[in-house]
Amino acid sequence: MSGFDLLIKIAGGVALLLWATRMVRTGVMRTYGSQLRRFLGSATKNTVSSFGMGIGMAGILQSSTATALLTVAFASKGLIAIAPALAVMLGADVGSTLVVQVLSLDVSWLSPVLILIGLIAFTTRPTMTLRHLGRVFIGLGLMLLSLKLVVAASEPMRDSETLQNILVPLSQEPVIAVILAALITWITHSSVAMVLLIMSLTVAGVVPMALGFTLVLGANVGAGIVPFALTMGETPVGRRIPLGNLLFRICGVLLILPFMGMVTPYISEISGGDLGRQIANFHTAFNIVLALVFLPFIGVMTRLMERVLPDRPGEANDLKPKYLDETVINTPTVAVACATRELLRLADVVESMLGKVIKVFETNDPNLLTEVSKLDDQVDELHEAIKLYLTQVSKNKLNQEDSARCVELIAFTTNLEHISDIIDKNLLEIANQKIKKRLEFSEQGWKELVELHQMALDQMQLAMTAFVSGDVDIARQLIAGKEKFRAMEQAGGDKHLARLREGRIESIESSALHIDMIRDLKRINSHLTSVAYPILDASGELHESRLRVRPHAERHSVEVSN
Repeated sequence: MSGFDLLIKIAGGVALLLWATRMVRTGVMRTYGSQLRRFLGSATKNTVSSFGMGIGMAGILQSSTATALLTVAFASKGLIAIAPALAVMLGADVGSTLVVQVLSLDVSWLSPVLILIGLIAFTTRPTMTLRHLGRVFIGLGLMLLSLKLVVAASEPMRDSETLQNILVPLSQEPVIAVILAALITWITHSSVAMVLLIMSLTVAGVVPMALGFTLVLGANVGAGIVPFALTMGETPVGRRIPLGNLLFRICGVLLILPFMGMVTPYISEISGGDLGRQIANFHTAFNIVLALVFLPFIGVMTRLMERVLPDRPGEANDLKPKYLDETVINTPTVAVACATRELLRLADVVESMLGKVIKVFETNDPNLLTEVSKLDDQVDELHEAIKLYLTQVSKNKLNQEDSARCVELIAFTTNLEHISDIIDKNLLEIANQKIKKRLEFSEQGWKELVELHQMALDQMQLAMTAFVSGDVDIARQLIAGKEKFRAMEQAGGDKHLARLREGRIESIESSALHIDMIRDLKRINSHLTSVAYPILDASGELHESRLRVRPHAERHSVEVSN
């Protein structure tokens, strides 16, 4: 077998291992993602529970990186402090080794069984949960199969003089071996896959045991680099967690590297001579010792990270409310004014989302799509803060005016949050489908959508003005705009149907997207015009019902009164 064929087979086995790991992680997240997020938020009250939560999360997700990204997201929103977040990461380092422990056992016979079970669950699809669990089983089966392929493909390398000439000097340069393994782990984005690969090559006799241990250390450093690199764009609060964890890993490697000669015999004795188990046990032992040594120093690392990555002025609190003054809660009139200012800030974010979403459709830019989607997080944060603030305010004795204003504030805040969700979960999903499928609207259809979108933007500005001023004339304009929007929507629907009858290719291909986009813009307009009704009702400008009273209903009413 030529060297090229050998490398292709090994590369194929490694690629299958990486893909299988991704399948398992994706399946678990789609099945239990919301529960995992909830548990992460509730089980991080102290260092011990946070550490245990990290073990469980990484063991289930088969990835310390996935756990790190979830933790960073919580920390960026202020839902978890830096100290317990670092404890979660130390637990995740231990939890990710459990996967390696299980796969180091001789369970290759399980591979076809797991793939068969997974395929049945995935294809029959009785429920979406079973479908995603089927993905998990298929992924586990493919992981076992890929390890078998790598071991089989590596067998001829055992007697390769060229490889020995490379590995022998590398064994004498542990620092270079650590750096090399760290870089490969960073490139593959999976420490689990890297350690399993090292285990396979060691079992095949390609990599000496001492070098295998050193490469495992490098894989652990690389596992810390991955989340650090992925969170470079986060706020300083979010970046402190992966950086602190990376420093823990580097310090641990530097402390143990000089004593590797003393550690190797103990690991061999514990593992009973099984080469694969020795790699797995060393990986687990290193991370357990790392946690035991550094858990007491989490406070020190937290203070260090706050100095290394201080909050940047004007950026750290982008998601935080600016005007909700807790000291004036017992003064309802002032507190309501504060809540109104914060609501206008929320409205500005939603207006920005609405303005940018049409650019996503126009440019097909996935980066802009991601940027708009991130604004929904800020909307959710502000919406929740305003609601809680007004709830506290309402505990006071309010006069009729302040009480009514609190209700209006909560209602408008909720409507704005619904609009943000429509943009994030509906319009951006439509845009994503347009980008993926490379679809285009017809020239006339696109013009109609732009006009409807501009109408929605105009209604947004009117709604904000009406809410602040309480002006009856502006409220009437808002209702008139709703009627105009409805007429434009109906006319646009008729024109779109006419284009479909003419057999225009662009209209046929993008028909579903076109109709869904109109529907969502209409929903946004409805949420905006709801601002006008309390204003008009208070001024006596609304009928009690828009339904006409039937003649027989009038007679019935008379008979009852008699």
